[in-house]
Order: sequence, then C-alpha cells, then structure tokens
Amino acid sequence: MASGFRSTTATGRRLFLKSALASALPLTMAASSVAKAQVARRTYVLVHGAWHGGWCWKPVRERLEAQGHRVLTPTLTGLADRSHLLSDRIVLQTHIDDIVNLYRWEDLTNVVLVGHSYGGWPVSGALESVHDRTAAVVFVDAFVPENGQAGRDLTSPGIRKILDESLAKGEIARPAPDASVFNLANAKDVPWLNERMTPQPNGVAVAPIQLRGGREKVARKIYVRGTRYANASFDGYLARAQQTSGWQAHALDCGHHVMLDQSEQLTAILTEA
Repeated sequence: MASGFRSTTATGRRLFLKSALASALPLTMAASSVAKAQVARRTYVLVHGAWHGGWCWKPVRERLEAQGHRVLTPTLTGLADRSHLLSDRIVLQTHIDDIVNLYRWEDLTNVVLVGHSYGGWPVSGALESVHDRTAAVVFVDAFVPENGQAGRDLTSPGIRKILDESLAKGEIARPAPDASVFNLANAKDVPWLNERMTPQPNGVAVAPIQLRGGREKVARKIYVRGTRYANASFDGYLARAQQTSGWQAHALDCGHHVMLDQSEQLTAILTEA
C-alpha cells in the first residue's frame, strides 16, 4: 500500500510539473516576442521638402507605425500647419533648428533621419549637431549639399528664375508650382498636393550652408532616386552614392514623390536602414 501510494504521488508530481512547464512556455515565448519587438522598434524622423509639410509622409508613416515603429513627421517653420509663422526672418538655419530642437525636446537617439527634396538641406545641417544620435540618414530624391553651397545654386533654371523674380519684388515666399511638374504616377495625387502645398520661404535658399563633416560621421547613408523625375543634381547624387563607400543607393521607377508613388518599397528601404 505504501509503495503504491509513493508511486502515485511521484506520477502526479511529474504530471503537475509537465503541466506547469507547458503553461509557462507560451508566457515565456510571449515575453521573448515582446523583447524582440522592443529591440526592433526604431525611431524615424521624416522631413518634407519645399512647399510641403509633415502631411506628405502619411502613407509611409502609417506603414512604419503599423510595424510598431515611432515616427515623427515635423513641419518646418512657415509651411503647411505652421504657415501662420511665415515671415522674412525664416532662413535655412531656422529649419535646421526645427530638426535639432525636435531631437532635443523629444529626447531622440538612434534615429533614422530622412529628408525629401529640399529636406536634404536642413537634414544635412542638423547632422552637424545630432550625428551622434543618428543611426542612419536617408536622402529621398533630395539635395545633398556641400559646404558653402546655397539653395539657389542648385535649383533648376526654371525654379531659380521664379525665385529671383520673387526676391526682386521683395517677396518673402514663392508660390508652389502645379504638382503635375513632379511627374506623379497617380493622377489623383495632383489635386491632393495642390490643395495642401503652401508658399516656400525665400530666405532658406539664399544663405550658404555651413558643414563640417557631421553628415559623413553617420554610419549608414542611403540615397533613393525617383528616376521618372528629371533632375541632373539628383542623378549626380545617385551616381556618387553608388560609387562611395559607406553609402547605399536605390533607383526606383517613380516620380519625385517616392513616398506616394512607391510608399511600400520606400518603407521597406527605411526598415532595412
């Protein structure tokens, strides 16, 4: 009787332990998944181009957020939802400060910093101050200026003419062109952009940028080109990225607004960054 009792108790103990382990396993796996998700979660700062605002990143922002990432899409001073701040005091340094202050007040580190078109200017300038908080920088059909260059120097002849005429009149901003010039893949995006674009402050294109190598200190640098949009400067940046150590290059079959024409593919590039 005693022997049988001990056997039954031992068997029960083994069954209990097996059951407890089985119950704990899903919890352990769940905890592991949460830990991995926390490790994989990144912070993205997406900076828009001329005449735009943070709104233009919506398709990419939603895709990144759906993956659990933190995404900030600031609007630069004087544009879009901050167009009420438009003044003759806005210069390139103002937009550089917009980005640097975002890093500071949001306590950002290990950031994937992204600039589209004109956004390449303030992004490059901001990296003088925040390169140590930036894991990767991505230029999306954007300018990658060198020290001493000014926005007016690199604009296309047509846009330069409009800028010069506006400056000659003493205007503080120039109106946006019709969105059709960006060679969008989807015609319905043209009126959507036209309804939202606001005048671009002229002051940001005049003063030369001051760079001391902050951009080059970022470990990963990526250039993404929308090949259906004609721009000799952007073609040059793509070619240089393809040939320069520390850079990655992507040529996508789309217009200037890669975040609209190729939002899924751009999101994939950003998550790999």
